[in-house]
Amino acid sequence: MTTRRENALRILRFDKPDYIMAGLPGHWMAYLGCNHEGYDGIGDNNVPVNASWTDIWGIGWEKKQAGIMGYPVWHPLAEVESLTSYRWPSPDDERICGPIYTAAETRSDMDTFLTGSHRNLLLEKAEKLVGMENLLTYMYTEPNFVKELFRRYMDFQIGIAKHYIRLGVEAVHFSEDLGTQHSLIVGPEIMEEFLLPEYERLLHLYRENGVILSLHSCGNVERIVPLLMTLGIDVLNPVQATANDLDSIRAMTRGKMALHGGVRSDIVLNGPVERIVEETKRRMMQLGRAGGYFCSVDQHLDFPSAHVDAMERTVREFGHYNADGELSMQGIEGARE
Repeated sequence: MTTRRENALRILRFDKPDYIMAGLPGHWMAYLGCNHEGYDGIGDNNVPVNASWTDIWGIGWEKKQAGIMGYPVWHPLAEVESLTSYRWPSPDDERICGPIYTAAETRSDMDTFLTGSHRNLLLEKAEKLVGMENLLTYMYTEPNFVKELFRRYMDFQIGIAKHYIRLGVEAVHFSEDLGTQHSLIVGPEIMEEFLLPEYERLLHLYRENGVILSLHSCGNVERIVPLLMTLGIDVLNPVQATANDLDSIRAMTRGKMALHGGVRSDIVLNGPVERIVEETKRRMMQLGRAGGYFCSVDQHLDFPSAHVDAMERTVREFGHYNADGELSMQGIEGARE
C-alpha cells in the first residue's frame, strides 16, 4: 500500500497518485514569534477576545474576534528614523529558535514530512512593522529604507532556515498574502524591485537542500503564478475560488506546480451539505484530474463540524485515481458551478 508520504510526492510530481489528499502530511516546527507571540509565549493562538499583547518584534496586537487572528495596532518602524535604533530579534536566540528543536524531538510519525513554518514571509511582516499605508508610501518616497528593512528581515528568515535545515527539514510553508479580491497588493514591477531579490535569497537556500516549498497567498494571484513557478514554489495555496480564474491557474500550472485549496469557504461555512458535496466534487474534477492537487477549503474559518465532515467524506469517496493516473469521474461528472 502506498504510504502517505509517497502518495503526496506523487501528487507533487503529477505521477499517478492513488488518491487526493487534504494536504502534505507534516510534522510542524515553528520558532517563537512565528505566530505573533511575544517572548512570554503569548500570541494569536492562546489569547482571548479583547486581549492585547506585544510580539518579539515590538508590534502591538489586539484580538477582536474569536477564531480570527489578532490585528496589529502599533508599528515600531512607522518612522523611517526608527530603523537606525531598532533592535532586531536574533534567529539564534535560544528563546526564539529553541521551540524548533523541541518540536523536532517530538516527531513520532515518520510517514510525515518534517515541516518548517515561515509565517509572514516578507511583505506581510513589513506592513506590520511599518503600517501598510506607510510601507506603500515609502516604496516611492524612501525606497532605500524599504530595501534595508527587507534585507534585515530576510536575514532573520535565513537564520531560521538554517536551523530548520540543520534538523533535516523536508518541507517548508510560507505565508505571504499578495492579493486582494481583484488584483495584487503591489504590482509585478514593485515585486521585482523590492521583493524578488529577497525571496530568492531564502528560496535558493531551500532549493539547494532539496526542500519542498509551499506558499500560501490569499486573493487574486493569477498574474504572478508564472513568477512563483520560476521561484521554485512546489505548492500554491489556497487558490481562492472567488478571487481567481481557477481554470486559468490550472492550465498554467499543470505538470509544473501543485495546487492546494480551491473549495469555496463560504459554501463550506453556510452549506447545505448537498451543496458542499457538489462543490468538493467540482474542484476535484477541475483541479485534480491528473494529480497535482490537494483538496481543501480556500480559507480556514470556524466551520460547522458536519460541513467539514461532508467535504472530507466526499474526498475519501470520490478522490481516487485509476491505473492510468486519471481521476475516476464516476459520480463527479455532474458537478457544476
